[in-house]
Amino acid sequence: MLAKQTYSDAIKYLLDRHVVFPSEMVSHIEELINNKQLGYSSKEEFFYDAARRTLKLYDEDIECINVRRHMYEKTKTAIDDLDLPFMGVDDFVEEQLKKLLEQHDQWKEQKEEAEKS
Repeated sequence: MLAKQTYSDAIKYLLDRHVVFPSEMVSHIEELINNKQLGYSSKEEFFYDAARRTLKLYDEDIECINVRRHMYEKTKTAIDDLDLPFMGVDDFVEEQLKKLLEQHDQWKEQKEEAEKS
């Protein structure tokens, strides 16, 4: 059985589910969808995926960095061609950051020892 809704209930329902984007942004998104290579069949699917990805970033406490697409693609190819032991570019970057942090920890220890002397 459907519940009766007041006019204000109906307006609230629409406003809670309606977002306005600049027309240039919508045009760009429509171009991406029409490209078909990204796998989106509708704007709704695109926005759902964008929201899901954003929420995942916050849930997993992940920080994103911007990398030029051509550099990302070349790095991915280099990892594959050189048969490096990384699952992908993200794995490669994370391992490099771990190494940097290990070196930084060693540097801090050496600095502390030098200051004690």
